[in-house]
Amino acid sequence: MNTVIIDYKAGNVQSLLFAIERLGFSAKITSNPDEISNADKVIFPGVGEASFAMNSLRENQLDLLIPELKQPLLGICLGMQLLCKDSEESNTKALGIFDVSVTKFPDSVLVPQIGWNQIYDLKSDLFKGIPEQTYTYLVHSYYVAKNENTIATTDYSEAYSTALQKDNFFGVQFHPEKSGILGSKILENFLKL
Repeated sequence: MNTVIIDYKAGNVQSLLFAIERLGFSAKITSNPDEISNADKVIFPGVGEASFAMNSLRENQLDLLIPELKQPLLGICLGMQLLCKDSEESNTKALGIFDVSVTKFPDSVLVPQIGWNQIYDLKSDLFKGIPEQTYTYLVHSYYVAKNENTIATTDYSEAYSTALQKDNFFGVQFHPEKSGILGSKILENFLKL
């Protein structure tokens, strides 16, 4: 199986690669559009600021390529948010795969949300073998409201989407590579889709 991790200067790709290798799989870190197009699985990580990340995607025309992919793609953290139509962070137009906006948490809660939080209402093979109320590791200031593509929910100021799915596109707000054994199981489930 040919798995690629998209490198666009906005992700902790090395820790993700190590997590995949610990599961017995291999992956290649690349920004090459041909290698991404020809992969069996694509992982779209992200850490950082939305407008910077979108500008990095545009440098290699990955903003045009990603929405056209037909193989399973997993967006992680900022990678999931960039799969949405736009973000309040720097008024950023994103990729538009999920027809929902990314908004900032209200001032009534500590921002960013950092640490462990539970996921529930799990609705996808991505969570096969994962119990309800599993703890995952999150670091984010912006979130996606619950919508028709929500496949997992977390509570922080309100119930919000901690995972999304539409066709071959999956997104998780949490970091599976930092979420222990159950996070590893979620990565393994994606790689076996």
